[in-house]
Amino acid sequence: MRRREFIGSLAAVAALGTRSGRAQSPGRAYHLGTFHPVVPMTESTPFGKIIVKVLAQHGYILGQNLTLDARSSMGDNAKIPASMQELKAANVDVIIVIGFPAALAAKSIGVPTIGANGLGDPVATHLIENEARPGGNITGISDVASVLTTKRLSLLKEVAPKLRKIAMIWNEDDLGMTLRYQASAKGAESIGAEVLAVGVREPDDFNEAFEVMGREKPDGILMVADALTNLNRKRVFEFAAARKLPAIYEYDFIVRDGGLMSYGPDLTESFERAAAMAARVFAGAKPADLPFEQPTKYPFAINLKTAKNTGIEVPPTLLALADEVIE
Repeated sequence: MRRREFIGSLAAVAALGTRSGRAQSPGRAYHLGTFHPVVPMTESTPFGKIIVKVLAQHGYILGQNLTLDARSSMGDNAKIPASMQELKAANVDVIIVIGFPAALAAKSIGVPTIGANGLGDPVATHLIENEARPGGNITGISDVASVLTTKRLSLLKEVAPKLRKIAMIWNEDDLGMTLRYQASAKGAESIGAEVLAVGVREPDDFNEAFEVMGREKPDGILMVADALTNLNRKRVFEFAAARKLPAIYEYDFIVRDGGLMSYGPDLTESFERAAAMAARVFAGAKPADLPFEQPTKYPFAINLKTAKNTGIEVPPTLLALADEVIE
């Protein structure tokens, strides 16, 4: 059940649908490319539906003046550059991407690109010059990991008051996620918690990761979400349940799938705003001039069923804070 929304800093969302519609060239067809690191983001997938709906509100209607070319690398980052080249060859006007590796590949082909999620810190990774004026062919939704880490750890500590050591799992082959891990590690150290770094690069690495955590005995887990960790999230759920370890994740869909709890940006909002930015590019705006936008909604979700099944007691005060409780 939804209870309330955490509201972050407000960011302007310009160019309403009527304006975008008026800016279209008569008879012009617009070509959108999408890239998802696991499965193609088509009009029938959850995120694809959001994108198509918002673009329609701005006057860009699939099957009329809009076409969609959806690509993915099926979890293999080595295939991303080829996917981007294919989108460029297809003459897409804009690409909406998920993940730093895709954004990096898109930067090299020069096609206007909107990063909807998972880019990491775009300045630190040199994707852009600065968030206020990106200066290249990429804009999108900001990563606020350093701010969110403190909140995530405080929520984890509510469940595990004796939290002294926290295991952090992330894809160390992804620079964006490595920087997100580093921001999280600094946040943990600032509250006096020891960090057990558990970097992975491929699915087989999770076996070693679990061995390390079994040996080092952390008091809790934080998983940094990207294609690799998300694809292996149920293995993390199983390990946490077997060890009765509280774990916190970055997105609420992971909690609906069996994770204990999450705190992070609302992905529906992120994709709505990414689509609105794509509409602005269709209307003539350049990504170089479109500031990165920060999320404004940060839902906190708890899976009470997972807590009960693993013997973890969730304080009533924490339940009262939750936007969504899965029972």
